[in-house]
Amino acid sequence: MAYEILVLDIDGTLTNSKKEISDKTYQSIMTVQERGHKVVLASGRPTPGILPLAKKLRLAEYGGYILSFNGAKIIDCTNGEIIFQQVLDRDYLPFLHNKAKENNVGILSYEGDCVITDSPIDKYMEIESRINGIPIKQIEDFPSYIQFDINKCLMTGDPDILRQIEPELKEHFKAFLNIYRSEPFFLEIMPKNIDKAFSLGKLLDYLGLSREQMISCGDGFNDISMIEYAGMGVAMANAQEIVKSKADYITLSNDEDGIAHVIEEFML
Repeated sequence: MAYEILVLDIDGTLTNSKKEISDKTYQSIMTVQERGHKVVLASGRPTPGILPLAKKLRLAEYGGYILSFNGAKIIDCTNGEIIFQQVLDRDYLPFLHNKAKENNVGILSYEGDCVITDSPIDKYMEIESRINGIPIKQIEDFPSYIQFDINKCLMTGDPDILRQIEPELKEHFKAFLNIYRSEPFFLEIMPKNIDKAFSLGKLLDYLGLSREQMISCGDGFNDISMIEYAGMGVAMANAQEIVKSKADYITLSNDEDGIAHVIEEFML
């Protein structure tokens, strides 16, 4: 079966170590779009952190999609329409906020084009701000401030501390939230059942395509679900070992045009 849709994680996958799309990878993606294939950018990033890359790749012109917040929101780039969204239940925020404070880790979410937090700003929040090109807005009383829909929260901190917190939160919220690390220093707190695979299933239904027609490429813990789900699951050479073990194919690294290699091997 021919592959019709190419799903790309961003950091460590589409972009190189400089957080840039190389010329070779860019040209390869433009070629598959010109041939009628759909491209989806699927990331833990908030939507504003993905839009500049979607614009560079001309996804609006070629009918591509953005899957942001690890799948909590899907946007049709052609018209900006939200075709799927799930929001986080705000009733859980006080408990999550207290847990972060007790363990001296940060907690953040997003408002418009800003990262919002009442935690002391740590180096990991600065990474999140820099990656997405959006500022950090310091607020007072995180749970009280958020009186609007949010798609996820993110805990930031020392990997060893987050490794201890993760199973506790998973056990406490197992019936209500989806919790996992996207990076050793990022603990994602998502609506129940939300991950990249679940949301890609929604997108495929919308497009009338099957998962056998999809290639998904990634490098991080939060890419495992879509790598296992896709007809062709691809891990980057720079991926975590657990991610590689789940993949059908291991391509070159993000600094060696691994995505261009996948396109040449399986789509052209």
